[in-house]
Amino acid sequence: MTRERYNPKETEPRWQAAWEEKQLFSTSNDDSRPAYYVLEMFPYPSGRIHMGHVRNYTLGDVLARYKRAKGFSVLHPMGWDAFGMPAENAAMQNKVHPGEWTWANIASMRNQLKPIGLSLDWAREFATCDPSYYKHQQRLFIDFYKAGLVDRKTAKVNWDPVDHTVLANEQVIDGRGWRSGAVVEQRELTQWFLRITRFADQLDNALDSLDRWPEKVRTMQRNWIGRSEGLLVRFAIANAAATPGADGQRDLKVYTTRPDTLFGAAFIGIAADHPLARTLAAQNPALASFIADIRKTGTAQEAIDKAEKRGFDTGLRVAHPFDPDWTLPVYVANFVLLEYGTGAIFGCPAHDQRDLDFARAYDLPVTPVVCPPGVEPATFLIGDEAYDGEGQLINSRFLDGMSASDAYEEVARRLETAQLDGAAVGERKVNFRLRDWGISRQRYWGCPIPMIHCDACGVQPVPVDQLPVTLPEDVSFDKPGNPLDRHPTWSKVDCPNCGAPARRETDTMDTFVDSSWYFARFTDPWNAGAPTTATAVARFMPVDQYIGGVEHAILHLLYSRFFTRAMKETGHVDLEEPFTGLFTQGMVVHETYRDASGAWTEPGDVRIESSGADRRAIHVKTGEPVSIGPIEKMSKSKKNTVDPDDIIAAYGADTARWFMLSDSPPERDVIWTDEGVQGAWRFVQRVWRITQEVASLEAGSGDGPSPVARALRKAAHHAIAAVSDDIEKLRFNRCVAQIYELANAIQSAINNATESGDGSVDVVDALREANAILIQLLAPMMPHLAESCWEALGRKELVATAPWPVHDPAMLVEDEITLPVQVNGKRRADITVARDADRATIEQAALAEDGVKRAIGDAAVKKIIIVLQRIVNVVI
Repeated sequence: MTRERYNPKETEPRWQAAWEEKQLFSTSNDDSRPAYYVLEMFPYPSGRIHMGHVRNYTLGDVLARYKRAKGFSVLHPMGWDAFGMPAENAAMQNKVHPGEWTWANIASMRNQLKPIGLSLDWAREFATCDPSYYKHQQRLFIDFYKAGLVDRKTAKVNWDPVDHTVLANEQVIDGRGWRSGAVVEQRELTQWFLRITRFADQLDNALDSLDRWPEKVRTMQRNWIGRSEGLLVRFAIANAAATPGADGQRDLKVYTTRPDTLFGAAFIGIAADHPLARTLAAQNPALASFIADIRKTGTAQEAIDKAEKRGFDTGLRVAHPFDPDWTLPVYVANFVLLEYGTGAIFGCPAHDQRDLDFARAYDLPVTPVVCPPGVEPATFLIGDEAYDGEGQLINSRFLDGMSASDAYEEVARRLETAQLDGAAVGERKVNFRLRDWGISRQRYWGCPIPMIHCDACGVQPVPVDQLPVTLPEDVSFDKPGNPLDRHPTWSKVDCPNCGAPARRETDTMDTFVDSSWYFARFTDPWNAGAPTTATAVARFMPVDQYIGGVEHAILHLLYSRFFTRAMKETGHVDLEEPFTGLFTQGMVVHETYRDASGAWTEPGDVRIESSGADRRAIHVKTGEPVSIGPIEKMSKSKKNTVDPDDIIAAYGADTARWFMLSDSPPERDVIWTDEGVQGAWRFVQRVWRITQEVASLEAGSGDGPSPVARALRKAAHHAIAAVSDDIEKLRFNRCVAQIYELANAIQSAINNATESGDGSVDVVDALREANAILIQLLAPMMPHLAESCWEALGRKELVATAPWPVHDPAMLVEDEITLPVQVNGKRRADITVARDADRATIEQAALAEDGVKRAIGDAAVKKIIIVLQRIVNVVI
């Protein structure tokens, strides 16, 4: 029989229109059903979606559709992370307003997303650049300010010389700006900071409760927060009077996590911004020049660690806390940060690689004080690598022979009781690597900071009833820097306290502020009077399942955790953690290609030819050979992208969705291949063909229950249980494998019924049941195809509204079991019997096995021990 092929160009728009007409995916805040909140990280409106978007949103959509079918009121919204430098750069390049560029991109990307068939509540859509959104962000900022969670101070910052803006440390990658790629410099500016350090201990401790987060993300956050327990040690300055600028300096405080290694100290390193360094530099032009030079390195730890270790000997010396006759030189060192600890360290070259590199560069002593287990202390030397492992203390006087932990306690005990100028030499302290979040950005396209500067009254918040502070439309981007600083009138305003002429803050907020609370706004985006609605937040938050890239493990996710705590402290939410479950999906990657000239070539211009194990690429236009490069993340620069519009136009959205789900575990990268897409397309057609065949079956006159029917029912109910479990655990590729198996079972039953003539009522009913189950199981993954198949089966309602199928536990019980048979305790055979077989049947089957017969031989069987459904043991 000739079957009609499935046509996604006709069916997909039709079903999308049907879903929209019935508003199936709109979520009411008053729904009485249990709530479930699934959210994918919202996109930046760059202008085009890419395959990474398709994968990310498909993963969330499968879960959202499944949970709806399970009876939940599912919140699955969409918005746009719409402020940022790319829009400003586009404005400069194309002479277009950033808002015009952004809103046009949003419209374009929305039009691209909708054909994917995502079950999104578009009624909740917002963009962070809309004043109706950032009005509430400004309110949050003011509330944080009043609660003491906002600070304004002069600080050393990362300055991007291309984008002309400050970057947070997290936005400096390998010493370069995360957007521009420019080498970052250090500058001192007066900035606005959010006091994330106030919650450092909470943010660290609460990671243990996030058991549905990837361990790698929790580890990354722990490392960034950097909680450490150590000792604050006061080193007495030995030659202050002889060092210009050091008069009056009595001691230098050093924080260390390894006080056990004090006898390996070779120098003291202080940060370039340390007060002592500033004081000395004022009297020493060479030191001042050195400090100015090292400021060219960014402030991020990663950039500092990778930089060449450099220092300046100040001439100052300090006494060792256990030996006043032993003095150490004090260097200003480029790898010491003022913000960590006290901005001063003691260098122990033998047991810290940075200290060792520094010591080798400046010919400082390297004394090992921790000896590895099994090594002779007298012969232990340090080469090019520091030893940072466990061992016993050596070359450490009264600490020799102790373990590191015992030595730590002994040093702490002695220094806590020792005195210097009437105070203890040592003090136990907990320290954090985390620093406050500098949010000031010197750019136009961002949320204005709602503060006013008055010469008489100081800094004042904008009155809440005057929010939002909106951006002026008439700005010019003909010069680098912040257009708000150059606007003739925007910054001029009266002081809200005294009424005198004052100035608006012209810095705007880091765009990571915009995304640090958007998930809470989605719960009630229509509330014009407040950022959140208590009942809506209580109903939907925290987000049950959050999905996005691991690249946001620190910046976005840590900031969101802080923001939620700050919002709780200011009364906007009543929770601390925003995301109960987190899933970080892999990237979409593709082969790269270069033509004869070395230029990158798009996949659409390449034809792959295979001959056995050999593959070669040909340029479809020129016929010239093309070199096949490594598989890499899809990127415009390497032209290895695939346009989702092209795939949907050729194969339909369901094919793209299915391929994204089936190729590999969702936490791993997915390799985009034409063969894989075509395989997904063939399966679409196969499911459609199976459904048409089942729909056309007519029951025959067979009598009684059929083994074929029972086997098919068992396969179908096994698939329900397995797919349900795998969706819950986000193992979508395993779901796909289970659905393939069920399709195979259905096709086999169809073939059996056709070839053998077993078209009994029982077989046809089983086929119809299994086919319906197949459609429902794949509905979250290929929703358009599922609707068409559902309709072909004569169903009147939409499959999107059908409840999730429930498996029959009895169908999961195997009818037969395999038992090992032993002879005198040694395994000789296996037998397969009915699960409910009696002892006589089991004995008969066991004794009939050739291996058992050979083992018994001529001996008499004394007894047969049977442990039902476990084992058979023949005793001779």
